[in-house]
Amino acid sequence: MSSFRSRPVETLVHGIPATDGGGVQLLRVLGQNLQRRLDPFLMLDEFRSDDPNDYGAGFPDHPHRGFETVTYMLAGRMRHQDNHGNAGLLTAGGVQWMTAGRGLVHSEMPEQEDGLMHGFQLWLNLPSASKMIEPWYRDIPEAEIPVVRLDSGVSIRVVAGSAEGVRGAMTRERTEPLYLDVHLPAGSRYDAVVDAAFNAFVYVYAGVITLGEPARAVGERQMALLGNAAGTDGVSLQAETGARALVIAGRPLREPIAQYGPFVMNSTEELDQAISDYRAGLF
Repeated sequence: MSSFRSRPVETLVHGIPATDGGGVQLLRVLGQNLQRRLDPFLMLDEFRSDDPNDYGAGFPDHPHRGFETVTYMLAGRMRHQDNHGNAGLLTAGGVQWMTAGRGLVHSEMPEQEDGLMHGFQLWLNLPSASKMIEPWYRDIPEAEIPVVRLDSGVSIRVVAGSAEGVRGAMTRERTEPLYLDVHLPAGSRYDAVVDAAFNAFVYVYAGVITLGEPARAVGERQMALLGNAAGTDGVSLQAETGARALVIAGRPLREPIAQYGPFVMNSTEELDQAISDYRAGLF
């Protein structure tokens, strides 16, 4: 009998189909209605299509201020360019981590004319003291993301935070994000350790996974928002057939959130300034 104490599933979230950028079709899993509950996370989108009409127009030049974007690609190729001189090609298995800080303008454009484009973009808030820092960018190729392989056959790609004593590709001091891509073979279980003080969720992107205590089945393209239960160790994941999921958690900032499109600040006055600065070409 395992002594691992799993969090419960508080609620299941079904993503909302949306269009963004130049007309990219995507599933908005985490939106503004959950920003306070899942602080410090602001948004999670999944894009998944083998129809170039759904993704071909990409995300032309657009601004950001006040948060970080984490783009994780499972299939396809996406080119990043910004007005601070950064450029990179995001390919299958890789991650792009961008800190918008005080402001930048960038584009994310597909470098393929057909085939599957599949990945996720997560928005991670910045603390108020860091919202106006210098923009920063890092491409993390697949080979630089640690992979933990357990005897059970479970494999865990550690994008951020740590798992099984293995430190991930990225860390952040204030929000301490945990970002795991967990692959479960049929009949396996994985107990993901998550700090009890963190807000957390699991997004199943392939198969069906039974989560938490009491156990609850979570289907493909569903997000399980995990309860913040005191005295828990994390969340248990079990799969009868092969399944894959993102396990994401972070320390809440507990600061005001003010958002206007691609700008996320702490007050309407700061949003007004962001809009003014962008229009004045100060990004």
